Amino acid sequence: MLSQMWQPLNMPVLYAAPVFLAFIAVEAAAVKAHNREHVTGYLRKDTQTSLRMGLGSIVSSLLFKLSTLLVFVFLWTYAAPWHVPTNTWWSWLLLMVVVDFAWYWNHRFSHRVRIGWAGHQAHHSSQYFNLTTALRQKWNPWSEAIFWAPLPLLGFAPWSIYSAFMFNLIYQFFIHTELVRKLPRAVEFVLNTPSHHRVHHGSDPEYLDKNYGGILIIWDRAFGSFQEELHRPAYGLTKPVNTYNLFKLQYGEYANMVADVRCAKGLRNKLGYIFGPPGWQPERPRAVENPRARNRADTVRTRLVRTAGRTAAAPSTPSRFRTAASHDFGPAPSGGQCKPSRLAEEILVCPTTTEQRRDVIATDVDR
Repeated sequence: MLSQMWQPLNMPVLYAAPVFLAFIAVEAAAVKAHNREHVTGYLRKDTQTSLRMGLGSIVSSLLFKLSTLLVFVFLWTYAAPWHVPTNTWWSWLLLMVVVDFAWYWNHRFSHRVRIGWAGHQAHHSSQYFNLTTALRQKWNPWSEAIFWAPLPLLGFAPWSIYSAFMFNLIYQFFIHTELVRKLPRAVEFVLNTPSHHRVHHGSDPEYLDKNYGGILIIWDRAFGSFQEELHRPAYGLTKPVNTYNLFKLQYGEYANMVADVRCAKGLRNKLGYIFGPPGWQPERPRAVENPRARNRADTVRTRLVRTAGRTAAAPSTPSRFRTAASHDFGPAPSGGQCKPSRLAEEILVCPTTTEQRRDVIATDVDR
């Protein structure tokens, strides 16, 4: 029993490391030899950053296993209604499917909830897509425990869960490449392939938040997050970080999130910055009319109508007023002589933007 408890610490990824380095060398040589235009290739600084982040992730993964192992062993030993055998082929096949399903939801959480994205965005920070990108892993895999916890309750031994997850990551290493185009249709339909994963790393609007699967792509097809590769993606974040500093890449988004929470007003907005999707913003308050400002604006409008009547018919005034308003309250274009007073800006108690002021003024004139 005790030996099985410590078995998760024998990480298959460590044994696969020499194979990873060999494939990276082959890919880099192939890119350089053939000068392929459809690939981003390698940049030395970017590659070094990915490798260093990979080394850091080995340490963080070990700490993560140590911190969760006893909890998972307790759940498996005392709470699981049955124990799934670990010495049959079907139990391992079943476990690989279950782990991949859990990975899908963990991965989706890491993209759709900001506190999850704060850690995962480091993996997407490179503007290159090659085998070293697979090693650019986060150093804080805390959210994974939430999605792995149900597995020991289903009877899967903790050490087998960790092993299956590591084999899942080993598979994903090989799909971080541009050298492999599309595979046969049957393979593309079931498995996550380099083509599907290129989409996942794309920052193009049509590629954002797509293809979360680890080994299988069927989860994306089932839950509406699948996207076919239509063109070569633009890799990286929608807002490039422009740094190779490891700590900024790993923890910069956490700092941004904390800053947003500190500046937010009200508990709801603070929680929105943590548990809302990346880029979430509080709803802007609706414009509220100030009665005093409305009266003053009516006076301004009356004067404008009278002034306009000297050179043109009064009914044309609203259109010229809108034209002037669309030019930041400056002089009207040729043919118009109305110059709105600055008092018109007081229609809103709390005007948030110049555009909002213009829209409200134009709407009010049309009434």
